[in-house]
Amino acid sequence: MKMTRILAAFTMALLVAACQGSGYGTKETGGAILGAAGGGLLGSQFGSGSGQIAATVAGTLIGAWIGSEVGRSLDRADQLAAERTTVSALEYNPDGQRSTWRNPNNNTSGYTEPIRTYQTASGVDCRDYRTTVVIDGRSETATGTACRQSDGTWRITN
Repeated sequence: MKMTRILAAFTMALLVAACQGSGYGTKETGGAILGAAGGGLLGSQFGSGSGQIAATVAGTLIGAWIGSEVGRSLDRADQLAAERTTVSALEYNPDGQRSTWRNPNNNTSGYTEPIRTYQTASGVDCRDYRTTVVIDGRSETATGTACRQSDGTWRITN
């Protein structure tokens, strides 16, 4: 069943990317595909039956849109810098302390700031965080939660 959900999410990602016009840039396409796949997988974790299908489709579409917006604006170097900064902030920063990054070649920057650290009822360490990216002087902020996995890495849970 899980493999069926993964294949469905990947298929939706390809369909969403195929629907885009020829003016759609490669960073946007890649972002849309990755976002759609991630959103579809996330959406498939909710509900059952037709509700699960609806959540998968909604997650795919929302993920594709978010991924294309990020992909349009951030190049691979920016994405890697943002990812490294997020992992570092989650691992080392106390709540309220930002870790920042900046790409001097395109004046893109951002930061991640843990805002709350806690342990779940089952003993899993989690952190709520805020991430901001500044592109062409415009900032976009998102919040999320990441929890430590048994191998010591952080996994974004929402």
